[in-house]
Amino acid sequence: MSKVEEFEELRPLLFSIAYRILGSVGEAEDAVQEAWLRYDASPTRPVSVKAFLSTTVTRIAIDVLRLARVRREEYVGPWLPEPLLADPYADPARAAELADSVSMAALLLLERLSPLERAVFVLREVFGFGYDEVAAAVGRSEAACRQLVVRARRHMRDGRPRFEAERKERDELAARFFDALSEGDVAGLQELLAADVTMVGDGGGKTPQLARAVSGAANVARLLAAVVPLMARIDVTFEPHEVNGQPGAVFRDPAGRVLNTLVLDVVDGRVQTVRSVLNPDKLAHLGPVADAWAVHHALKRARRTGGWSA
Repeated sequence: MSKVEEFEELRPLLFSIAYRILGSVGEAEDAVQEAWLRYDASPTRPVSVKAFLSTTVTRIAIDVLRLARVRREEYVGPWLPEPLLADPYADPARAAELADSVSMAALLLLERLSPLERAVFVLREVFGFGYDEVAAAVGRSEAACRQLVVRARRHMRDGRPRFEAERKERDELAARFFDALSEGDVAGLQELLAADVTMVGDGGGKTPQLARAVSGAANVARLLAAVVPLMARIDVTFEPHEVNGQPGAVFRDPAGRVLNTLVLDVVDGRVQTVRSVLNPDKLAHLGPVADAWAVHHALKRARRTGGWSA
C-alpha cells in the first residue's frame, strides 16, 4: 500500500480519536490533516503505521486542547461540543464504548478531565489500546497511565446519570417527543420530560439564544410548544436525526440551510436534558448555515402577521 492508502484506511480512526479528545469537528479534522503532513514528511516507514499515526494525532490533539481550554473559559454562554451526525469509525467489538463516548453528555464529562487524562481515557477505555501503546502515545510510563485511567474513570463514573435508556426505549420516546413537538402539544411534551429537565443552548454570542438554561418540565414544554410550531409557520423545518449517537434533529431555514441541531439525553424513561447548538461556527461542517438573526426577526413578524418575510 502507498502512504496515501495507508493513511486513508486509518483516517476514520484518527478522526474519532481526535474528536473525542477535542469535542470539535473542525479541530479534529485539522489534527488529522497535520498528522498526515508529518507522516508524509517522515523519511522512513514506521514499523506500525497505526501506532505512529495514533500517537501523532493524539499528541497534536493534546496540544490543541490545552490552547482551546483558554478560549473555552472566555466563551460566551454555555459551551457544547460541535454536533457529529455520523461517527466515521466503526468497530463491532467496541460498539457500545464508541457510541457512549461520542454523546454530548460524555463529551461534557470529558471536559472535566485534564488534556492528558482525557487522551489516556479515550485511547484505553474507548478504543481499547494496550497500556504499552497508550504510554508510547502520550510519553508517560505505563504505571502513570494506569493511574491516569483510574482517576479519569472515577470522574466519568461520578458524573454519569444513574439510569440510562435502552436504545429501543430511547428511540421510541424520542419519536413521541418529536411528534408532540410538531403539534405544539404542551401536555404531550411535559409527559415525556423529567421533572428536573434542563434545556440549554449554545449560540456562542453569535445568535439569538436563551439568556440562561431553562429548567423544569412545565417551563421547557411550554417553551418548545410555543416556538417550534411558530417556526413551522415561517417554513423552518426539522428532520429527526441521530446526533452524537443520541436521538436528535437538524433544523433548517426555508432555504434548507442549517439553523441548529437539537439532541436529547434520555434517562430512566424521560428526557433529562435538551441541548441545542446554534453557534454558526459549530454548524459549518453540516452544510450551508442559516442566518439565525433573520429567522429570529421573521419569527417576531410571524407572531404579528402569520407569515415569512425575509
